[in-house]
Amino acid sequence: MDVIGSINLKVLQTFLVVAEKASFRAAADALNRSHSAVSAQIAQIEAQIGVSLFERTTRSVTLTPEGQHLYDSARKAFYEINLGLRHIREEGDAKRGQLSLACSSHMASIYLPPILTAFVHANPGIAVTVRELTSRDLYEALRNKEVDFAVGPVEEGPAFDFTTIMVEHLQALVPRNFLDRPRDSMTLAELSRFPMLVQTKGTAVRRVLEDAMRTQGLEVSTRYQFIHADTVLAMAEAGLGVAVLPASRLDRANLTTTTVLNLTEPCVTRSMALITLPRQKLSPAARSLADKIVQEIRKLPHFIRGT
Repeated sequence: MDVIGSINLKVLQTFLVVAEKASFRAAADALNRSHSAVSAQIAQIEAQIGVSLFERTTRSVTLTPEGQHLYDSARKAFYEINLGLRHIREEGDAKRGQLSLACSSHMASIYLPPILTAFVHANPGIAVTVRELTSRDLYEALRNKEVDFAVGPVEEGPAFDFTTIMVEHLQALVPRNFLDRPRDSMTLAELSRFPMLVQTKGTAVRRVLEDAMRTQGLEVSTRYQFIHADTVLAMAEAGLGVAVLPASRLDRANLTTTTVLNLTEPCVTRSMALITLPRQKLSPAARSLADKIVQEIRKLPHFIRGT
């Protein structure tokens, strides 16, 4: 029989503890066993391999050269075993459990559906809860630890950690009868002269637009306010006013009465990110979905993407 096949791993573990403690009595205390039981296990392994592993005196216990060699090899072997077991456990944890995330309406409606569908099909043992929230409520849910992570707009400040997923332009959606000539762009100053359709203050697009206009000494008319971007788009199509929306939403819209113009002087962008609390360690399941969201959205063409 192979020598290793006749050695019990618990006996080998006892050997490692005696070597590290340099004492049979200290090893017995650490292992919660009797001194005689530890001595018997060391005698057993020495008999099995046919060499002495320790030099014993009344005052000390030291490794023999053969004992030192076994100690070095056994320590490496136990490290590899523990590493392998940890990887197996983490892989299992990543395929079961539950997680929750908060997501902006824009990301939830445009980017999340195919990613979440693929993730749920690949991980049927994971229960996923999604909360579609305005940016203000999204941050509050994350701050109160009601969700594991969030996907939404980047805000200034140290309260959260951001992994930028994409950066995209905001564009103006203008009824064609508002324009006296064909064009492909509009300055913020020109935009401010039109009746504007805006989302409520809890949304990131509203905040980004107001900040950009404020730097130009301009104000956003708040005559028409709506909660959902689709409502804003529909009102623009009906000719009620000019809307400002992310390029990705306008790129997918079926427009018949409006035209999309780039904003200039300055151009306006907004960043979307994976958002977590500082020093937060996600569960294996949550980390798996978070990584998938970042990777899949960064693959998409046509828009400026974060790094």
